[in-house]
Amino acid sequence: MSGKETNREPYQQAYYPPAPTGFTRYMRTSLPWQLIRFIVINVKILKLMAKSHH
Repeated sequence: MSGKETNREPYQQAYYPPAPTGFTRYMRTSLPWQLIRFIVINVKILKLMAKSHH
């Protein structure tokens, strides 16, 4: 057995992941924010592609 083991019983509070906050839910569903992230990610990809085509 390994040195550090945790006993997680099913259906206890510690077993479930934390619920997202209101701000996190808003950021996941906000169309303006998603559009900004889409543009940023695409610019990063274009820069990466431009570097690789030398």
